[in-house]
Amino acid sequence: MATAAVTEVSAARGRSSTTLRVDRGGAFDAPTRERIVVQRLSAYFGTKCAVKDVSMHVLDNRVTAIIGPSGCGKSTFLRCLNRMHETVGGATATGSVLLDGHDIFGAKVNPAAIRKHVGMVFQKPTPFPTMSIRDNVAAGLAVMSPRPSRGDVDAIVERALRRAALWDEVKDRLHMPATGISGGQQQRLCIARALATDPEVLLLDEPTASLDPISTQAVEELVYELRREVAVVIVTHNMQQAARVSDSTAFFMLGEMVEFAATAQLFTAPADPRTEAYITGRFG
Repeated sequence: MATAAVTEVSAARGRSSTTLRVDRGGAFDAPTRERIVVQRLSAYFGTKCAVKDVSMHVLDNRVTAIIGPSGCGKSTFLRCLNRMHETVGGATATGSVLLDGHDIFGAKVNPAAIRKHVGMVFQKPTPFPTMSIRDNVAAGLAVMSPRPSRGDVDAIVERALRRAALWDEVKDRLHMPATGISGGQQQRLCIARALATDPEVLLLDEPTASLDPISTQAVEELVYELRREVAVVIVTHNMQQAARVSDSTAFFMLGEMVEFAATAQLFTAPADPRTEAYITGRFG
């Protein structure tokens, strides 16, 4: 990972302290374009509002982190970005989410088509247990039109596994069940499955929450590398993780986005006292 302009922040948590390493240099200020623009997005479960009037952007070739206490709407917001929120009974959303200038909530937009362009990986590894490693990666290709040939599928699977830094570990086991590899490898397999359709945006919902420290480091390094190719949005409870991997960070509380800024700025000089209270451990 980059080592330039490392800032250390001591975040007091009772009697202990946690060191946050903001490892981004000036990357956030480098020229790039807005891949996703969120405008006044609100999300509901029935009549209950889980996300309230959020406006923000996601930059291409950058990692955007979303932090905040449990139940603050982080995952709901993330699921709105590829219209998975609506798969829950009674769930609705208002506002707009523009992907490359096109509103994904448009009347003629197919949600399944959106998910080809905005992939998602969940908290726990979710390989399809009855499928091989190869078939797990290729699962999303079955709905492509025209369907790629077997040779093309093999090439796509290899490229996705290489992008997920998993190819060298599984290339001799492609036809073995996906459940036969470690938890960390399964999570990278799920990332490879999301990458196989060549999305413009990758959404990660607590991707390391169930992993051991070594697997967590592998996934974090992968996220850092993937920003060269896609826009990444990661939801995390781990503020150190947000500081390590992200270029910008949004802080959510009670369904509202309290603050959105370059990661180094948010952790070292937050503009809102609620953000400072959270990152210094006074609540959360």
